[in-house]
Amino acid sequence: MASAPTPPPLLPVTNSAPGSSPATAGGSDAPIAQPAFRLFLSRVSDAARRSLSDRRPWGELLDRSAFSKPDSVSDATSRLRRNLAYFRVNYAAVVAFALGASLLAHPFSLLILLGLLAAWCFLYLFRASDQPVVLFGRTFSDRETLMGLVGASFVLLFFTSVASLIISGLLVGGALVAAHGAFRVPEDLFLDEPNAAAGNSAAQGLLSFLGAPGSGV
Repeated sequence: MASAPTPPPLLPVTNSAPGSSPATAGGSDAPIAQPAFRLFLSRVSDAARRSLSDRRPWGELLDRSAFSKPDSVSDATSRLRRNLAYFRVNYAAVVAFALGASLLAHPFSLLILLGLLAAWCFLYLFRASDQPVVLFGRTFSDRETLMGLVGASFVLLFFTSVASLIISGLLVGGALVAAHGAFRVPEDLFLDEPNAAAGNSAAQGLLSFLGAPGSGV
């Protein structure tokens, strides 16, 4: 007597919910989009790391034996131009330190500036396009939000001491850089063309995150 044919194996059937993608129904997780703020911070960190790689030793910057009075204004200008090309990252750090010290000496102005930056970040730069700003029961469009932030920035910067502190910090830092560049003899400094090109690309890379995708600018 012939045996009955073996039935084909049953295939597992998964009932996927309506609207679910095949990748989700199969058990694989869909990729999670990285938050814009975290992406922005990572780009800032990478740009700062690339720029700081060209920093010169501070001992070379502060070598007292290399200082002398310039013979003329043209000599001081030539020294400043060469020192700016060589110590550009160190000079940027000096200006940033002067600006930070000016703001830290006035904590109230620093809080105003940080609050203004936070408002720009969370209300405009890193806000999703499908999430409108709702205040006091009223929905504001992107243009109204932008105009409101611009107006608030103008009032807070120019009708408080924030703008004057920023300007004074930049002026002090610029004066320190100009004085050092004019009195530092650059005869022992050698900046070849590949290093100069790399320095220019690093300086541009420091601000590259402003136009990067995901930064919201």
